[in-house]
Amino acid sequence: MSIRVIVADDQEIVRTGLAMILDAQPDIEVIGAAADGRRAVELARRLRPDVCLFDIRMPGVDGIEATRSLAGPAVDDPLAVVVITTFDLDEYVYAALRAGARGFLLKNAGADLLSQAVHAAANGEALIAPSITARLLGAFARTGPASPPVHPVETLTYREEQILATVARGRTNSEIARDLHISLSTVKSHIASLMAKLGARNRVEIAMWAYETNRV
Repeated sequence: MSIRVIVADDQEIVRTGLAMILDAQPDIEVIGAAADGRRAVELARRLRPDVCLFDIRMPGVDGIEATRSLAGPAVDDPLAVVVITTFDLDEYVYAALRAGARGFLLKNAGADLLSQAVHAAANGEALIAPSITARLLGAFARTGPASPPVHPVETLTYREEQILATVARGRTNSEIARDLHISLSTVKSHIASLMAKLGARNRVEIAMWAYETNRV
């Protein structure tokens, strides 16, 4: 079955280009497009896509607010949101992370990385562009997190610390399994344990905790 996607960007040429790139993939279908966050949220709630691809800067309701409405901590049945932006401002990316976004790309990332991010989000994983990860780390080094990081309910094991670092670098489950020479089911088990110990809702929140505690 195709991965159903909606795209939101205030620039028509960008919106159309992203839709064309995704529709060219054999297993991705763009089912809706919006020029602002308010319309994007309306479409997403009505169509329930597998993945929402949102620009950050949009008129009215921006991509961060739209992400929070669909994937934030108060949402009972969150959707998968990937943020894509031309702006490399650290505070925007950090805010999107906190709002519940599952993937982060710059618009110059290319068709392959865009497709990978959509597939990862649809599979419950997260793909964070390396350049964005580097900027996040730089932001934490300069300013630190907005609030003290939570304490895990149990001490992390050595293997969980390894998994934590790879998740924070945007690696998928398959890549982690290959790099650490363990099975895919073992990776999923460790990530589930990390989420429980950290009170994290998804792997992006795991990554943020790793940044906040200087694990990477």
